[in-house]
Amino acid sequence: MAGHRSGPLKPHNKAHKGGRHHGGGSAQQGSKGRVGPKILCKKLKKQLSRVDQRHRASQLRKQKREAVLAEKRQLGSKDGPPHQVLVVPLHNRISLPEAFKLLQNEDLGTVYLNEWGRTQSFMLLCPGLKHRWFFTYARPGDLHTVLDMAKVADTILFLLDPLEGWDSTGDYCLSCLFAQGLPTYTLAVQGLSGLPPKKQIDARKKLSKTVEKRFPDDKLLLLDTQQEAGMLLRQLANQKQRHLAFRDRRAYLFAHVADFVPSEESNLVGTLKISGYVRGKTLNVNSLLHIVGHGDFQMNQIDAPVDPFPLNPRVIKSQKKQSMAMEICAADAAADMEEDLRVLMKADPDQQETLQTEVVPDPMEGEQTWPTEEELDEANDLLKQRSRVVKKVPKGTSNYQAEWILDEGVESGEEGDEYDDIQEEGFMEEDSQDERGEEEEEEECETMTLGESVHDDLFDEKVDEEAEERMLEKYKQERLEEMFPDEVDTPRDVAARIRFQKYRGLKSFRTSPWDPKENLPQDYARIFQFQNFINTRKRIFKEIEEKEAEGAEVGWYVTLHVSDVPVSVVEYFRQGAPLIAFSLLPYEQKMSVLNMVVSRNPGNSEPVKAKEELVFHCGFRRFRASPLFSQHTAADKHKFQRFLTPDAALVVTVFAPITFPPASVLLFKQRSNGMHSLIATGHLLSVDPDRMVIKRVVLSGHPFKIFTKMAVVRYMFFNREDVMWFKPVELRTKWGRRGHIKEPVGTHGHMKCSFDGKLKSQDTVLMNLYKRVFPKWTYDPYVPEPAPWVKSEISSTVSEVDME
Repeated sequence: MAGHRSGPLKPHNKAHKGGRHHGGGSAQQGSKGRVGPKILCKKLKKQLSRVDQRHRASQLRKQKREAVLAEKRQLGSKDGPPHQVLVVPLHNRISLPEAFKLLQNEDLGTVYLNEWGRTQSFMLLCPGLKHRWFFTYARPGDLHTVLDMAKVADTILFLLDPLEGWDSTGDYCLSCLFAQGLPTYTLAVQGLSGLPPKKQIDARKKLSKTVEKRFPDDKLLLLDTQQEAGMLLRQLANQKQRHLAFRDRRAYLFAHVADFVPSEESNLVGTLKISGYVRGKTLNVNSLLHIVGHGDFQMNQIDAPVDPFPLNPRVIKSQKKQSMAMEICAADAAADMEEDLRVLMKADPDQQETLQTEVVPDPMEGEQTWPTEEELDEANDLLKQRSRVVKKVPKGTSNYQAEWILDEGVESGEEGDEYDDIQEEGFMEEDSQDERGEEEEEEECETMTLGESVHDDLFDEKVDEEAEERMLEKYKQERLEEMFPDEVDTPRDVAARIRFQKYRGLKSFRTSPWDPKENLPQDYARIFQFQNFINTRKRIFKEIEEKEAEGAEVGWYVTLHVSDVPVSVVEYFRQGAPLIAFSLLPYEQKMSVLNMVVSRNPGNSEPVKAKEELVFHCGFRRFRASPLFSQHTAADKHKFQRFLTPDAALVVTVFAPITFPPASVLLFKQRSNGMHSLIATGHLLSVDPDRMVIKRVVLSGHPFKIFTKMAVVRYMFFNREDVMWFKPVELRTKWGRRGHIKEPVGTHGHMKCSFDGKLKSQDTVLMNLYKRVFPKWTYDPYVPEPAPWVKSEISSTVSEVDME
């Protein structure tokens, strides 16, 4: 009897694949009794009970609370630096003298008036609150002063108008401060009690709605009476401090007193003595010092004089007048400073950081050597291999011409006849419109515009026609770049193979290889580069947190002796500008290539072209440079942008000193009247000279005769030699076709091209050429402030920018 056979529909289960996965038994058989080494791990992976988890969470909360309280107690105490408060009035109706008169409350403590330069500031000592404040102010019109002082201020006190809150200048100042990074801030309203009682409630509601746009969930305080000023001071003392990352890892100092001692060789350079309180981190004399807006310098000595503003000053009780008591305190402090002046540290030449910012290039470093015998033999073998290739060529073809002949067969067709059949296209002219109705309307409106003619004439007198022409040209270029990105016209007077000899064709912009060390300019021999920037940054930050530095501790009143400083720095200070100094981390004085991610400021629509000079606020630095713009992508090559586009974030590339991120970035452009307008904001991305910025040039041509997949293209080149030169470069069209040049037709630049599909008559043939571009060496650490007449007109100019 025959056995049962399964049919074709019987399901078959998958076979077990034992070769891929091994169980515990097979692993033991494979190890043959060998035992692996034990892994020592510091982290104990054990499950905590619910009670232990709650106990651990409560301990973490307690530690954080104690850290916040310790920071509050340190700031403004007798052992810490004074609580520095920057007062910024956001409206032109704010009265700063009245606000300072309320804050100089003699009932709370002692007031010391201090005049550094031309700007008034004062120190307020409150033994009852065990706190001391240093108040200073800056007008929103002095934009660089506000930004520089906000970098070192512990708290910013914004004074608001009860009716409008802030004006256009104040709103512009707030935009810059938010982009740079705000420290702790407080909002105070001045003049609310001066309104009628019925309007105070409505004004407060309206002001709260206005403030919510900029400062959500923030409380408004009043500043009209002595009692309200006392409440404001308590609020300032008890606020939680907000941190700025770029200043928490560096020591910085706000100069209260500055003196200049000229050198023996020249009166233009000498030693600058800066006195102030150390903040941030411990200040070492061997590190470099950066004076904001002036550059990097070395310190040769740090003195530790007596604190001129102690929390518990010695005041003679018999004196009834406060002014006499202040004079005696100042005299006693000066005498103590002369007696107790001691040298804290002196610079060690072996450990001191150098001021070398550039590498001295060796002109013979890139010299080519003569090829060896082995290299010559390899070249000869390669030539022999190439000579063995056999091709069928027409009679009379040279070796050079045979190299360019493709193996594929050429489609049949008489090209001469096709080229001779030239058909010209005609264009229809439009009829002109009748304008009699418009002329009648203009005649009727002449009497209405008579009163404004005088004002228009006065307006035209102030207009700079040359600047208007340049701006119109920029607008046209930006518009053309939006409509036809990277397209350029092939020159008629210069051969294309000479005009674009530095460009190359790429099969794919994303995947084609490009060596980042190829054809570097001479400026790249002057810069420094990290082998691994991220690891170096982590190592330096770890050393800052773990290693105990030697030097002036935070809160000490010191005098820094800065050597080889130009006399313009102290003159800048005596004119009323603040003098701010930051200590530099290792390598931060050396030049390299900085890449910053920025976005266009929506309040500014003026076209900004690449390689224009801009003013940078990068972290604690302020400098001028001419940047490059490129796309912000994750690829290894980044396309160059000719204009700062408003719709996407771009990367700005400049030569500048090394700065370790995080650091905020602000870009300003100087107008013809000297004012600096904000054009972009962002952050520092990396310090990487190998980031390749590739400029693309697109040559366009028009199909002249189309035969299925073949077409004759003209207007891309204008001579036969250029067609032969660019023959290996791939072509593309705006409608997605791809092709290549087969051969030139005639002597006027016409060429026969083949594509991967049928070409449309309205399509455009394009050729992409690429070249790497590099930034210009235009770094300048000196950024002058606008002239006084410019500052007086800043409010009106800012409103004009907002209208644009």
